[in-house]
Amino acid sequence: MKNALLFLVVTSFLMSCAVDRGPPGLRAKEWQLVRIQDGSGAVLVPDVKAKYTLEFDALSGYEVRIDCNRGHGKWASHAPGQLLLGPLALTRAACAPGSLHDRIVKQLPYVRSYLVKDNRLFLMADGGTYEFEPSTLGKVSVP
Repeated sequence: MKNALLFLVVTSFLMSCAVDRGPPGLRAKEWQLVRIQDGSGAVLVPDVKAKYTLEFDALSGYEVRIDCNRGHGKWASHAPGQLLLGPLALTRAACAPGSLHDRIVKQLPYVRSYLVKDNRLFLMADGGTYEFEPSTLGKVSVP
């Protein structure tokens, strides 16, 4: 009886690990930033889209490139369209003037929801909306 119960517990655990736990439409893609529209309606566009990327995995992790820095953190989604980004472990290089780095780093913890529409990812934060498109380059080295 103990062996049968242990088998069921282990099997249940392994099956839950295999389930696709990522929010629909976010996983298996690297997203690159297209634009930011802040709360006042102002639009900011990155100088090079590939310098601002985001990638989610099925184990509640995410990786970012925010201009001259790279990092990773954890995400959670408890309801459709909801997205919470946990603390970000990020390198601390000083990016060039004009970088969107500081703005993005300050706003990521305030992301509360997402929408995938027309193959675009929209992250909604208290300070604005971030629009991403799938990266056509994959992970590459960009100066």
